[in-house]
Amino acid sequence: MSNMKKQRWSFTEEYRKEAAGLVIGTARSISAVTKELNIGEQTLGTWVKKERSCRGLDGEPTGALDESEREELKRLDKEVFELREDHRFLGKAAYFFASKQYRSNGSN
Repeated sequence: MSNMKKQRWSFTEEYRKEAAGLVIGTARSISAVTKELNIGEQTLGTWVKKERSCRGLDGEPTGALDESEREELKRLDKEVFELREDHRFLGKAAYFFASKQYRSNGSN
């Protein structure tokens, strides 16, 4: 057995509020957001509960989305998709140019 302690992460209050806002302000589940942010569900659940309380939203949201909310959600989903695609592309481009520069510096 290993004597290594599990590393405990520390998050700023601003980060906690923003992470909770991803659940509160969108139709995404805690589970979906925790996978994206790579944090525990129980941790985010605690942050969401605290942020809802601070915002005066102690209970779960009730009722269906109205038409304007559905349109806004659709627009935001599209924007998130496009931003993720841009991020993927930029990552590939950065890798390409970094490897090209490495080859031009005499390794080839």
